[in-house]
Amino acid sequence: MTSTFVKNVGGDDGEGSAGNGLLCFTNCLLAMENGSLVEKDLWIDTSKGIIVDSQKTFFQLRERPSRIIDLGGAILSPGFLDIQINGAYGFDFSIYTGNDEEYVSGLTRIASRIVETGVTSLVPTIITQEQSLYPKLLSLLRPRKTKGGANLLGWHAEGPFLQLAKRGAHEPTLIRSAPKEIESFAETYGPELSATPPVVNGKEDVYVKIITAAPEIPGILSSIPALTRPLLSSSSSTSSASSTSSSEKKEYGVTFSIGHSIASSDIAAEAVKSGARLITHLFNAMPQLHHRDPSIIGLLGVSPAFNSSPSSPAKVQTKTSGSMTPRVAGVKEGKKTGIEVVKKKLNLASSTPGVVSEAISELPTPPGSPLLNPHTTAPSRAASISNLDLLEEGWRPYYGLIVDGIHSHPNSVRLAYMAHKDGCVLITDAMAFMDPHLPDGIYPWRDGKNLVRRGYKLFIEGSDTLAGSAVSMDSCIQNFARFTGCGLGEAIKCATYNPARCLRIENKKGTLRPGADADLTVIDPVGGDVLSVWVDGREVWSRE
Repeated sequence: MTSTFVKNVGGDDGEGSAGNGLLCFTNCLLAMENGSLVEKDLWIDTSKGIIVDSQKTFFQLRERPSRIIDLGGAILSPGFLDIQINGAYGFDFSIYTGNDEEYVSGLTRIASRIVETGVTSLVPTIITQEQSLYPKLLSLLRPRKTKGGANLLGWHAEGPFLQLAKRGAHEPTLIRSAPKEIESFAETYGPELSATPPVVNGKEDVYVKIITAAPEIPGILSSIPALTRPLLSSSSSTSSASSTSSSEKKEYGVTFSIGHSIASSDIAAEAVKSGARLITHLFNAMPQLHHRDPSIIGLLGVSPAFNSSPSSPAKVQTKTSGSMTPRVAGVKEGKKTGIEVVKKKLNLASSTPGVVSEAISELPTPPGSPLLNPHTTAPSRAASISNLDLLEEGWRPYYGLIVDGIHSHPNSVRLAYMAHKDGCVLITDAMAFMDPHLPDGIYPWRDGKNLVRRGYKLFIEGSDTLAGSAVSMDSCIQNFARFTGCGLGEAIKCATYNPARCLRIENKKGTLRPGADADLTVIDPVGGDVLSVWVDGREVWSRE
C-alpha cells in the first residue's frame, strides 16, 4: 500500500502570510509512546516548529488550522533518532583533514540527505582519536540545525577508554586508561565535556554528550558519578565554576554507555548504580552470555528476586480513546480509510548465516566468560548480590541494537527485546558507506585497505572481518518488526521514544507530546517505508 496525500483541504498552503501557521494531519495513525498506533489527528504550529494541543488551541485560543493534510491512513511518527552513527553518504565523522569548512560541509551533507531514511535527529559518533584531536572534533560537533535537514544533537565519543581485548575497529596504540579519573576525561575531551547547551530563543536547547567506555578500566568506574551529574543552567554553571576549579565538582551531563568491555556482572551492575544509562551495540565487543557470569548482557535480565523493593515502576499510559480533538472544517467524519491495513502481519526474515564478528577484531578476544582486569579484585558472591540489590527493574539500562541481520542474529534481537522492551534503542552504527543509492562493490577505505559492500554488510576485502554497517534506520525498524514479531508501532518506539528517554530529551524529541519539536516521519503502515519527513514543522523530504 502507498498512502495518498490530499493537501490543503481546508486552507492555504501554510507557507504564506495568509495562514495562521497551524496545520492538521488527519486520517492517520499516531505512533504513541507506549508503542500503540492510535487513530487521531495531530496539530502543529509551523511558525514555531512545535506540536500543539488541539483542544487547548481550539477551545481556549479559538483557532483552527488553516491547512489540513489527509495522510490516507498512513502512520505519523516522531522523527527517528540515531544515537550511534559513524558516518554516511561518503563522510566519516572520525576523519578530520585540518579543514573546518570541509568537515562542516560533510556534516551538512549527511544532515540534508539522511532525512530520506526517516531520521530527523542524530548523534555523530567518533571512534578513538589522537588526544589532540578531541577538542577540535567535539567543538565542530556541537549541536547545529541545518536548513532542510536533520538536527545534529551533539556527539558520541566511543573511546579512547576501552578494553584493548574488545577494541573492535579502534587503534590499539590510542586506547588508554584514566589514571587521574575524572581529570583524565577532562584532559582528553577538552572544554566541550563541560560545555552547556546552546540557547535558542531564550531557552536552552538540547546538547547530547555520550561517552562509551569500559568500566573495568582503571579510573573509569569512579568517574561515572561525576560524568553523569546533570548540567546546571548556564547562569548557575558560571557561578559554580567561579567557586571551584576542581573537575570533580563540575557538572558534565554525560550519558555514560558501557561498551568495548569485559566487565563482570558485578562491575557492570556497579557501573549502572553509579550512573551508566546505556549499553553500546549489545552483543558486540563484549563477553557473550555465560550462565555463571552473564556480564554486561545480563543487565537486561536483572532478577526481581534481587530487588530491594517489591514494587514495580509506574507504566507510561497513553489515552487511546475518548479523544475530544475538535473537527476541522473540510474533513468529513467516517472517511478514515486505510487504517485496517496496519493489522497485516509481516513475513519473518531470514538470517545471515556464518557471520561472527565484533565490528572489526584483529586481536584475540577473551572467551565467553569474562576476564577481570588485572587491577580489579574478583568480587565475592555476597558483594555481587549486594550490587544487584540496588538494580531494581526500573534501573535496567538502555541498550543499543544494530538490527541489520548481520551484527546480531534475529533470535538474539528477539531475546533481548523480550527481556527488556522499554530499554531497546535501535542504532545503525553506520559507516560512511551508508547510502541507500550506493551500489554494492569494492571501495577504498583507510590505511590502504578496501571495503566490500554487499547489501547491509561491510567487510574488509580479502577477509570476513566486518567493518561497521551500511544499514539505514528505516531498514532497522522493518527488520526489527520481522525479527521480533512485534507491531510496527512498537518497532518505531525503539527508534523514537526509547532513545529520547535514554538521553532525557523526551519532552522535545521522540514524542508527539504538545510542546515537542514538530519533527515527524510519515510511514507506510504495511511495509514501513518512509513516505515523507518534516523537521521543525516543515516538510524536508517526500517520496513523491
